[in-house]
Amino acid sequence: MSNDVTLTCTWGRAPVPASGSAQVVYLLTEIHAGGASKAVPLNFCLVLDRSGSMQGPKLVSMKEATKHVIDTLTPQDIVSIVMFDDQVETILPATLATDKEAIKAQVDRIEEAGGTAMSGGLRSGQTELRKHYTLDRVSSLLLLTDGQTWGDEEHCRTIAKELKQEDVRITAFGLGSEWNEKLLDDLAEITDGISDYIADPTKITTFFQRAVQTAQGTVARDARLLLRLARDVTPRVVHRATPVIANLGYQPIGQSEIAVRIGDLESTSVGSVVVDLMVPPRVSGTFRIAQAELHYTPLGSESEHVIKQDVLLEFTSDEQMAQYDPRVMNLVEKVTAFKLQTRALSEAEAGNITGATQKLRAAATRLLDLGELDLAQTAQDQAEQLEQGESMSAESQKELRYATRRLTQKLDEV
Repeated sequence: MSNDVTLTCTWGRAPVPASGSAQVVYLLTEIHAGGASKAVPLNFCLVLDRSGSMQGPKLVSMKEATKHVIDTLTPQDIVSIVMFDDQVETILPATLATDKEAIKAQVDRIEEAGGTAMSGGLRSGQTELRKHYTLDRVSSLLLLTDGQTWGDEEHCRTIAKELKQEDVRITAFGLGSEWNEKLLDDLAEITDGISDYIADPTKITTFFQRAVQTAQGTVARDARLLLRLARDVTPRVVHRATPVIANLGYQPIGQSEIAVRIGDLESTSVGSVVVDLMVPPRVSGTFRIAQAELHYTPLGSESEHVIKQDVLLEFTSDEQMAQYDPRVMNLVEKVTAFKLQTRALSEAEAGNITGATQKLRAAATRLLDLGELDLAQTAQDQAEQLEQGESMSAESQKELRYATRRLTQKLDEV
């Protein structure tokens, strides 16, 4: 397996006009991880909701998706399956994925029952994962639920923090409209994982398969981006652009350094981060704006690797020379649409209807320009609904929240 990792930095506009005032610039940092010659061995646990609300098409689709996961695994993979309602049952203790037909027979026997108590499922999943933790094996927990858990949200977050310490990544999926997106987002964020919304039960297989492929493509863990900024260069905001959009925030280190947590590096996708910077006035010439450092630990190793790169930016007195990079600016536009809908939903939750509708319409305009016609219409419809004194529907809120995160994914991936 190759652990070759490269870091590239591209400006949204270069050269930029020499100016007597500060100006905003966008820096795209991309992390390419070398492809693995074969899928890395997994320690994979599925923690699945079988509460009464899962009956019918939801349960059928979940079982089919789980059997597809089993088919995707290699004989070197460890798999376990935990079911939860208001009780917990480990229907498959951690075992090698060798006798796939026997494992799938266990899945076929799943039936719905009871309410929803997620923390018990997570704790049992943690127990199974602990049985086979090794440095050269990727430990991953896939969580699916369609409902609110029963007052144990903080316990779930505590377990997620423990899983993070044990190098386990949570991929959390909410099915339908009645689940707690704040909780699932937190569980994923704590463990450097991903949370997502599945509106249609027939799409469960697609989401499950992507989660397995992502885990199998892992080549490095605990990646962090460090930017050592030149004097008077100020960071404003940092967003992940791919594989999904997210506000990463940043940790300031002194006055001129920031650190951003990236998480796992995968050969199946390019990880990219858009950094919004304010640069001070400059005369014509080329200046070092920052030094970028990527820190990561290759899978199977305990030693950290570091890649360093000087980030130079040219300033010119000839404004006609200033050129925008279409690919970078397209990512910036998608990140902007994500930011607008995020702020709109926050404003609506706070009761600021005027602010929410303004931002929803601004998001709709951006989405329309990006060719996202259906999503633009959803944003526009929700703005009109708020103006009429009605609340936003749970389905539309989740669609806006999660579909804008996926703007940088290919259309055939969901």
